[in-house]
Amino acid sequence: MKPLVELAGAGYAYEDGPAVLSDVDFAIAEGRALVLLGRNGSGKTTLMRLLSGGLRPGSGALRLDGTAVSYDRAGLTRLRTAVQLVVQDPDDQLFAASVEQDVSFGPMNLGLPVGEVRARVEAALSALDITALRDRPTHLLSYGQRKRAAIAGAVAMAPRVLILDEPTAGLDPDGQERLLDALAGLRSAGTTVVMATHDVDLAVRWADDAAVLTPSGIRVGPAQALLSDPELLASAGLRQAWSPAVTTFLRSRALLATDDPGPRTPEALAAWTR
Repeated sequence: MKPLVELAGAGYAYEDGPAVLSDVDFAIAEGRALVLLGRNGSGKTTLMRLLSGGLRPGSGALRLDGTAVSYDRAGLTRLRTAVQLVVQDPDDQLFAASVEQDVSFGPMNLGLPVGEVRARVEAALSALDITALRDRPTHLLSYGQRKRAAIAGAVAMAPRVLILDEPTAGLDPDGQERLLDALAGLRSAGTTVVMATHDVDLAVRWADDAAVLTPSGIRVGPAQALLSDPELLASAGLRQAWSPAVTTFLRSRALLATDDPGPRTPEALAAWTR
């Protein structure tokens, strides 16, 4: 599958510091849900900023649709209309007086016709289920509402790839489910979604593919298989996920066929045992 965006032989070091990433080959495939996992300081944020153009590789290249990205205004505009990053803290991203003004800023800055800006804003508000909040001052939103408003601002740019840094962090269970439902809708509409998280259970449940950042490099593969490897998880400072542990137990008791992927959630396990 041809990657939408990829790093080839990329490395990066912050000023006066050691290399955070070295000789990285990493690709985002169209239509996949990809999760990034690793301990604090493993390079997840740096990787996301490289992929979205917030940082320029010190070595190697970033490619979009197979063409190297140029870091002039035209090249970065091309990249950022295709790839959008939403940071962990929504207060670092929201700045306008109201939700609608904030969501409309990106499309307006592209110089799009007024009608198209309005259509994009309406679609983004609807996708994140915040249409009723359009006139609400951003400083009066709850934390979960601010998260969804920040994501809506990125969605209004109509990106092909949406990268989210810890989108469920700080949300209660209901807020997490509402956000995951919104992301499912975006995926159904054709957006490729990449999520960084420390929640291994969420990763197994949500992702098609996983990228685990370890001291020895980045391991990429199908999420269910990759996140069933206890040694890999330990090397990345991650605990074993619930789903693979339950699946291993069921197979050890001959209660689950070896070709059955097993339940991904407690609800699926409850349904399976009925």
